[in-house]
Amino acid sequence: MRRVLNLAQIIQSHALSFFYLSSPDLLLGMDADPKDRNIFGVLRTNPELARGGIRLRQFGQQVIETLAGKRIHPRWVVPGGVNEPLSQKNRDSLLSALPEVIRIANDALQFFKNNVVENFREEIRTFAAFPTLFMGLITADGRAGYYEGHIRFTDEHGQIVTDELLPAEYPKFLGEAVEPFTFMKFPYYLPLGYPDGIYRVGPLARLNIVDRWETPLAKQEWVEFRALQRHAVLSSFHYHYARLIEILYCLEHMQEFLEDPDILNTHVRSTASLNNLEGVGAAEAPRGTLIHHYRVDEQGLITWANLIVATNHNNLAMNRGILQAAKHFVHSDKLTEGMLNRVEAVIRAFDPCLSCSTHADGHMPLHIQLRAPDGRLLDELLRPS
Repeated sequence: MRRVLNLAQIIQSHALSFFYLSSPDLLLGMDADPKDRNIFGVLRTNPELARGGIRLRQFGQQVIETLAGKRIHPRWVVPGGVNEPLSQKNRDSLLSALPEVIRIANDALQFFKNNVVENFREEIRTFAAFPTLFMGLITADGRAGYYEGHIRFTDEHGQIVTDELLPAEYPKFLGEAVEPFTFMKFPYYLPLGYPDGIYRVGPLARLNIVDRWETPLAKQEWVEFRALQRHAVLSSFHYHYARLIEILYCLEHMQEFLEDPDILNTHVRSTASLNNLEGVGAAEAPRGTLIHHYRVDEQGLITWANLIVATNHNNLAMNRGILQAAKHFVHSDKLTEGMLNRVEAVIRAFDPCLSCSTHADGHMPLHIQLRAPDGRLLDELLRPS
């Protein structure tokens, strides 16, 4: 059941990222007026697509609520399992909703392939489109390991760099660099050093590192996705594409779990006392690999912690992606909305954690200056609060 919860979190998070944060750019255009380039503009322009996104996010939240009792910060997952089994009534309710949301996810994916990819060739070439490593959890038989497995790194050619790395030994293969301009660290693959050890995580990485995809519809789409490039798919613009495939996969995989009679097993928790003073856990969250490392005292109280979350893993690639997009699109002595929006859209493709934690509806103050190499002010934009 915890795996179903994990799938539901991916569905609702990906729906938020694609339909709410990114579809205004993709449907209305990067140069559209910000007053229209938002979810309300999508509702006016393509109400069916907008309603589909709302329904997918709603379904993901409904699954969480059905399993855990509430949609936000539930206390259902506990040490040793979960605190309440799934009833047959709730299982049947979730199963009955799946055909509709699978159709919505598939329709959105076909819309993206038929109406977006061809219209954004320039962005595809310049939105963090460069060689990096890709990292993620993978199972013993080569599938994406959302909640189990070992860590794999692949390169820009799709070749395995290293495999079967234990998450608990992450300090042996991950370094964490610091820069003076930010509090965020910059993780990197230790054998290549910093910054050459740049890598990416998340849906794009997961689709690049796996050997196979097992659910029927998602498998077909994954094969088509991998045909975009001869080796690994490098453009971070295609995080959008990968996200839609993952939504479809999660829905199909959820159906497999819910159709398994063992999902109704009432033995949902094992109990144990403190048996280790240190532990490392890893899982694939919607945005990418999570590594949590804790030390506790004899009473189980945390005395030390280190977390490397998806936004940190992608930090080096996001910064380099911003530079690539800015060099390509900001090429005059006059700033335009389209230029700046494309730079911002690189970040939205990665969907960092701040996409969920910060929101503004037309009231975000911003001051941007464009300066010549000699320091002369060429142009500036000021957005008041």
